[in-house]
Amino acid sequence: MTMRRIAGGGASVLVAVVAVGAVAAIAGYWFGTRQTSMTPPLPQIGGSPAPAAPAADAGSRKILYWHDPMVPGAKFDKPGKSPFMDMDLVPVYADEASDDNSVTISPRLVQNFGIRTVLAREGSLDNAFSAVGVVEVDERLITAVQARSPGFVERLHVRAQYDAVVAGQPLVDLYVPDWLAAEEDYLALRASKQPGASDLVDASIERMHQLAIPAPEIARLERDGKPLARVTIPAPDSGVAWEIGARDGQSVTPGTTLFKLAGLGTVWLTIDVPEAQAELVRVGQPAEVRASAYPDRVFRGSVSTLLPEVNAATRTVRARIELANPGRMLKPGMYVTVAFSGTGAKAPVVIPSEALIRTGKRNVVIVDAGDGRFTPTVVEIGRESGDLVEIRKGLANGQKVVVSGQFLVDSESSLKSALARLEARADTGIPPAAPASDTMAGHSPETSNQSGMQGALGSGQPDDMHGARSAGGMVMPAAPAPRAKKK
Repeated sequence: MTMRRIAGGGASVLVAVVAVGAVAAIAGYWFGTRQTSMTPPLPQIGGSPAPAAPAADAGSRKILYWHDPMVPGAKFDKPGKSPFMDMDLVPVYADEASDDNSVTISPRLVQNFGIRTVLAREGSLDNAFSAVGVVEVDERLITAVQARSPGFVERLHVRAQYDAVVAGQPLVDLYVPDWLAAEEDYLALRASKQPGASDLVDASIERMHQLAIPAPEIARLERDGKPLARVTIPAPDSGVAWEIGARDGQSVTPGTTLFKLAGLGTVWLTIDVPEAQAELVRVGQPAEVRASAYPDRVFRGSVSTLLPEVNAATRTVRARIELANPGRMLKPGMYVTVAFSGTGAKAPVVIPSEALIRTGKRNVVIVDAGDGRFTPTVVEIGRESGDLVEIRKGLANGQKVVVSGQFLVDSESSLKSALARLEARADTGIPPAAPASDTMAGHSPETSNQSGMQGALGSGQPDDMHGARSAGGMVMPAAPAPRAKKK
């Protein structure tokens, strides 16, 4: 009787334990499923997970192929794991692919890159410009004073270069024996009473002219009747002593340059005009000149000559301006600023200069094609004025061009174009990877890696580098064969 009670009590306890366990299991399952629905799934570490299903908005988009963004030359026909990197393949949609070099950038990246655009429009370019000039001597006002007969320099009245000289001022005293002999012959013939002597007086005067005796000296001789062996030569014009070719005690011969005098009543300005603005300068064009030494003074002149030469170092054309110099204010060697006035010239299309990418061989602008697409376009430029440049070909009025961040877009487009050429070589020279039946979708590391690398580097042929293969300027030496182990 006692045993039956114990057995009956144990059965009831066992039933209670089983019931409590069932309730706990149900509660645990319910709590676990609730936590799973509320917590996002964690990324799986290791293994080859199945590719995620396309998003709802991408379900209607056509997928052309899958690729690894790090090795875009290799294309795959199914999703899966990249054989090159530890990442999933990325699909390429039909609306993202294009035959040109355009680049698609999301609005968020456009804002992050600071990309700004402006409209290409019709406008006018101001022809006014300025240039820097140097004051030079007017070479047409340079006068040479030379010795006409053999003699000696006894005294120089003007002894330093660039000394001011006034017309009629004594320059040099010469002792000329030939002049003394000619003057004595003239006085002897004039005083002679012999028949025919008077006829020779005119011949002696002509001889003194041939010896280059100055007319004032001949007049003095006729008036005073006294010969002079020492003759003073005066300055023919006013100016400065540009060159001095003799010194005291020096002997001179006919043709020796004693002085070069330069007049400063009119000066030349030689200016350097950039080649792009050379067509804006013409002979007779007025110009305003300002010198830093006289900030409140404006000198006015005109272009007299366009010199037929171009400075090879600065690529500038030289022009000459003839300018009046009252009071000799402008000195040779002084720098001045020359301003040319002009009128606005119509241009069909103008853009800011900052929108232009100058590569040396071409000029490129980045055109905003809309919907986040940007296309590099080669253009032909014309005149430039200030911060505007004329576009003659390649751009239409009303198109948008990038003025900030265009170098980032151009570099991305150049990379895309290069990859497209490499892909074309891979398509023509290397067969595509064969698809497989597993989740790798034909992404065998051997075949895919060989296809991707050869598609990026080219087929390559053995050259002179002892069996190395070169393609695209890269040399890849062949791997050495494994050695057999000695037994």
